[in-house]
Order: sequence, then structure tokens, then C-alpha cells
Amino acid sequence: WFALLRVPALDGAAEGTWTPRGSAAALRKGQALVACGSAFGALRPALFLNALSAGVLSNAAGALLLTDARCLPGTEGAGVFTDGAQPRLVAAVVAPLCGDNGDSLGLTLLCSLDTILEAAATVLERNRVPRPPPPLEEEQEEAPAPPRAALVQCGPAWGSGVLLGPRLLLTCRHVVQPGATVDAALQHDASPRAVHRGAAALGGHVVFVTNEESPFDVAVVELERSVPGFVPPRLASRFCPGEAVHVESYGLLGSACGPSVTAGVLSAVLAVAGRPVMLQTTCAVHSGSSGGPVFSTRTGQLLGIVASNTRDTSVGATYPHLNFSVPITVLQPAVARYVRTGDAAALAVLNRASAGVRELWRLQQPPPEVPLSKL
Repeated sequence: WFALLRVPALDGAAEGTWTPRGSAAALRKGQALVACGSAFGALRPALFLNALSAGVLSNAAGALLLTDARCLPGTEGAGVFTDGAQPRLVAAVVAPLCGDNGDSLGLTLLCSLDTILEAAATVLERNRVPRPPPPLEEEQEEAPAPPRAALVQCGPAWGSGVLLGPRLLLTCRHVVQPGATVDAALQHDASPRAVHRGAAALGGHVVFVTNEESPFDVAVVELERSVPGFVPPRLASRFCPGEAVHVESYGLLGSACGPSVTAGVLSAVLAVAGRPVMLQTTCAVHSGSSGGPVFSTRTGQLLGIVASNTRDTSVGATYPHLNFSVPITVLQPAVARYVRTGDAAALAVLNRASAGVRELWRLQQPPPEVPLSKL
């Protein structure tokens, strides 16, 4: 994947001129990253040289890292740095990821710099090339956040979900089947080395799904036992278009590496009769993300659950950065009544929606008003 180039003019560089580097093993999912590369650099270097792309660490498996920083062809080999007052080089770009049809997935594959230098150690020593100094010591890591996104499996189908109570899981209707049993799993650590095999597995059953006519693609699952150390999410009561948000889900990778994190902004809040009924974000959302929670990056509040991304069936193109979520303000009153009464009939209100809400979720234009005839 990588080549080492020796620049004789730099052989005499003082030790202090080394680029500060950090250890990828110390990164946490959701941590801000910046890639510095030259897309299409050979075409016109002055135009594309050292362009920056910001994102977060989405996931990791050993030496391989995944970021939602958008990198283009030509950025392969570019350096990836931690974002902050003292940037540190932690990885190099391998390649932007694309789907089977060539569509961009909005994700970029990286390789840990530690791994690259370790693999090249013998070559560097044989050619008497000085090795870079070791990574700078990292600050003490914060305690792992409590699990919030769950992997939800129902037969061959799988998706994501979010815990609203110690035994209460919210997901999407199209992920499960009415009355079915499901397997749910939660991971308690957000570090790159924490893989899904250490997740807590829980069984459960579907107590409610909205009907097919409902615009709200929602299902409620009751777990067989409580999640240890459950911390209830703080629920949003208002939405601010343009605010930074992130999605936690099992999209694209499923159970392979635990939940992924993708970041973006709340691009639109769609309301009917003054009531928010749909959220749009620019986070990269993929197959398997359905039911995953959308959080405000600033406040940590739960804003809603992912329902779908966008697909243009006329050309077969999928747009992961245009996606739709059900606001938590739509769901919370019905869920609260269910928790209070234990009666799943309390959730049936999610099947009732106005014609305007249905048209919005069908991505349809409202019918034009036809003037009444005087004849």
C-alpha cells in the first residue's frame, strides 16, 4: 500500500523538525481528524496541493481505521492528523471507499502510522535512515461512554437501535417483524481496539411496530433483562438547523467492528402545522444504520432515530449524506405512556398522522389547490 521515499536534502534535518505524531491506539471513535492531501495534484499542483478535509474517527480494526473525512482520488498516502491546538500525525490515507456501482460511501480507509513504521523498521535500519521519534504521550483517556447504539438482529435482517430504558429499545419497523424475537448487542467501549466480540448480548421481543401506512418507521423492543449500568439519554425538546450532530450505528460494517460514528450537521428540520416531523442530516448513513440514534454533538441530547438515506432509483445512486430521521419529540410522548402503563396500545398513536405528514415522508408535493367552479 505504501512506499518510502528518501529525500537527500532532508537527511541532515535536526531532530526537532520531525512532524509530531501520536498513536492511533489512543484515538476514540468520534474524535476529530483532519486529512491533508492533494486530490488530482498532478493535474494542477498549485490548485490542489495540501487541501484539508475534516471528519471523525468512525471505526477501527487493528491497524485499519475508518474516517468520514471526505477524501478524493489522489489523496492516497496523505497524512491524517488529530484536530486541535497541537495536531499529531496518526495515520495515512489508503483509499476512499466506494460501493459496487462506484458511488462514494462518504468514508475513507486509513492505516495507522505506527503499523507502517513498524513494518518499515528493517528497511529504514538497513538504509541507515533515522527513525522518527516515538509518539508523544497522550493525555489520560476519559472513561468509556455508556453504550447507546445497539445492533439489532431479527432473522437474516439487521439494523441499529437506541436504548430509551434499561429494557426498552427503539428501532425501525423495517428492521424487525411484528411479535418476533430479536437479538440485541451493545458494546461498552468506544476505543479502536474494542471490537464487537466483547459486546453484551441480549434477547428481546418486538412489542410494537407501526403499520405500513404510518409515515413513522418505528418499532419498540422489550429486552429480556436490564442493561447493566444503563444511563438514560437526555432527550431534545427543540432542534437547531445547522448544529453539529453525529450518528452512532452499525451501518455498513454490521457486527464486525462495533458501532460506527459519523458526523455532520442538522441540515433541515421539516415541520407540519408547527410540529417537527422529520430531520435531515449530512452524516454518512448506510445500510444497517436504520434505527441508529442521532445526537447533538454540543449537548449530547438524543435528537431522533435514523429511518433512511436517499436513493435515486432512476440511476441507481445512493446518497449517504442526505438522510431522514424521526424526531424524538414525535416518539417520546407515546413511549412515555407505554413505560407508565405497560400497555402497547399507548404506542398506536404513532400510526395516526395527518395527510401533510404522510406526503412529506413520501417525498411528495402536496396536491395543488383547485379553485372551486362557479358552474
